[in-house]
Amino acid sequence: MPRLLPDLAPWRSSRDFRLMWMAGVVTIFGSFLTVVAVPVQIKELTGSTLAVGAIGVVELVPLIVFGLYGGALADAVDRRKLIVYTEAALGLLSVLLLANTLLPHPMVWPLYVVAALSSALTGIQRPALDAIVPRIVPHEQLSAAAALNSLRWQVGAIAGPSLAGVLIAFAGLEWAYALDAVSFAVSVALGLGLRPSPAAPGAGKPSLRGIWEGASYAWSRKELLGTYAVDLAAMFFAYPMALFPFLADDLHAPWSLGLMYAAGTVGSLVVSLTSGWTSRVHHHGRLIVYAAVAWGAAMAVAGWMHNVWLVLFFLALAGGCDMVSGIFRSTIWNQTIPDDLRGRLAGIELLSFSVGPQLGQVRSGGVAALAGVRTSIWSGGLACVGAVGLLAACLPKLMSYDARTDVHARRLREAAAGAARASA
Repeated sequence: MPRLLPDLAPWRSSRDFRLMWMAGVVTIFGSFLTVVAVPVQIKELTGSTLAVGAIGVVELVPLIVFGLYGGALADAVDRRKLIVYTEAALGLLSVLLLANTLLPHPMVWPLYVVAALSSALTGIQRPALDAIVPRIVPHEQLSAAAALNSLRWQVGAIAGPSLAGVLIAFAGLEWAYALDAVSFAVSVALGLGLRPSPAAPGAGKPSLRGIWEGASYAWSRKELLGTYAVDLAAMFFAYPMALFPFLADDLHAPWSLGLMYAAGTVGSLVVSLTSGWTSRVHHHGRLIVYAAVAWGAAMAVAGWMHNVWLVLFFLALAGGCDMVSGIFRSTIWNQTIPDDLRGRLAGIELLSFSVGPQLGQVRSGGVAALAGVRTSIWSGGLACVGAVGLLAACLPKLMSYDARTDVHARRLREAAAGAARASA
C-alpha cells in the first residue's frame, strides 16, 4: 500500500510547491462556486438554454488567443509576478459579479463580459502556473508533482460544486461570488510568499515570432507532438459529456445525471490517491498511448451498457485512464522542455486541452442527431481507439520515449543537478 499512496516528496522538499498547492486548492474551490453560479444566474435572468450555452462560446476564443500570448509572456517576465497579478485580477472580477448580483435588478451582459475576461486571464496565467513547477520541484519528482496537482484540482472539482448547489439554494448567489473573492485574496497572499521566478537571461519580449518559435520547437520533437495529438484525438472522438442528459433519459434514470458528471472525476481521484507507482515509470509515451486507448474503450463500453451502474463504472474507469494519460503528458513536458521555451509550450498545451473537449462536444452532438445517443458514444470510443493507435504507429518516438535515455530529459536532469551543486 505505501508504494501506491501518492508520493509526497514534492510537498516535503519544496516550500514553494507547498504554497502553490495550497493556493491552488483554495482558488479552485472558490472558482467552482462561480462556475456553478454564473449559469444558474443567467438561467434565472433569461430562462433561455441558448443564453446559458453561449457562455461556452464567450469563454473559448479568449482562452485560445490569450493562452498562446500567456505562454510567450511566461517566458518573458517573472512567472511569480504574472501568477499573483492575474490572480488578483480574477479576484476583482468576482467582486464585480458580487456587485452586479446585489443590484436591485442584476444585468445579464456583465456576466458575459466577466466570463470573457476571466477566460482571458486564465489563458494568461495557466502557462506560468505550469512553467514554474520545474523550477520549484526537483527533476526526479516531477511525476509526483503532476499527480499531486491533479489531486488538488479533483478536491476542488468535487467540493466546490457540491457546496455551490447548497449555498445558492439556501443563501443566494451573492454568497458564492463573495466566497470566490475571498478565496482569491487568500491565494494572492500565499502567492506573495513564493520566491521570484525571473525570465531566463536574454529572454525577448512576447511576440508572434516568439510564439512561432515555440510551435516550431514542438513540431521538431515528434514525441512531444504526439502528446498533444493523442490528447486531441481522445477528446475529439470520445468526450460525450453533452449527451449525458439524454443518456440518463435513455436509461430511465434521470436521477443519475449528476453521478454521470461526477464519475470521471471520481475515477481520476482514485488514480491520484494511488499514484505512487507513477514515479517508477520511465516509458511515459507508452503509458500516454495505452491510457488514451483505454479511455476510448471504456467510453465505447459505457455506450453499449444498459445498466446505469455499469455505465457509471465505465465512465469512472475512463476518467481514471484520462488521469494516467495526463500525469505522463505533464511529466514529459516538464522533464524535457527547456526553461526558456516552457511557457510557450504550456500555451500550446492549453490550446490542445481546451479545444479538444469543445470540438468533442460538437462531434458527439452531431453524430447523436444523425444516429442516436448510444451510437454517438460507442462509435466515438472506437474511433478514439483507432485514431490513437494510428498516431502511435506514425509517431514511433512517442512509444520509444524513455526518460532515462532521452537526450532532452538527460540534458535538463544534468542541468538541474549542476544547479543543485552550485547552490549547495
